[in-house]
Amino acid sequence: MRKPIIVGNWKMNKTIAEATAFFAGVEGHLHNDADFGVGAPFTALKDAVLAAKGLFVAAQNVHFEDSGAFTGEVSLPMLQEIGVKWVILGHSERRQYFNETDAAINKKAKKCFVAGVTPIICCGETLEQFEAGLTESVVRTQVAACLDGFSVEDVKKLVIAYEPIWAIGTGRNATKEIAQATCAIVRDEVAVHFGKEAAEACRVQ
Repeated sequence: MRKPIIVGNWKMNKTIAEATAFFAGVEGHLHNDADFGVGAPFTALKDAVLAAKGLFVAAQNVHFEDSGAFTGEVSLPMLQEIGVKWVILGHSERRQYFNETDAAINKKAKKCFVAGVTPIICCGETLEQFEAGLTESVVRTQVAACLDGFSVEDVKKLVIAYEPIWAIGTGRNATKEIAQATCAIVRDEVAVHFGKEAAEACRVQ
């Protein structure tokens, strides 16, 4: 049986002091019925990893090269050195504001698997796509492209996060029915490419 996973993303928020204060306040409320994690900004990652006890800390992005002339980027060896074992990839804001593509997300995720880091791959549609009834086609296309070339065993380990862009900072919320229906689409698309066993093992948030 899949263990539920709940991951919050801090985006461009929280200083180191604020991050460590958060862990001190939340640790006593966690339980073992689910895996809990947070995506912290790069500057707070090292201290967050040290402060976190009952939950895991994920980076909010990573580059697919180990080193090089990529100003402003962070590599997997850098993250691994401070104990980061999870990375959020393809967040809607990365797609929307920084032109991140499915192909780039795919390369990053493959690099994560080689390094033994678990990717949390995001997918989701814009408001225009949602209102046009394109949610299923958009999400299926994103999932298929981001997972292209993966092994069945890798797919079993990863997390896919459905994240409707139209519900971020707009005051509009996806109902539980919309979320459940779209997560079912995600899982079905995984099954199409990797089989039912992999689809059942993969965690969809």
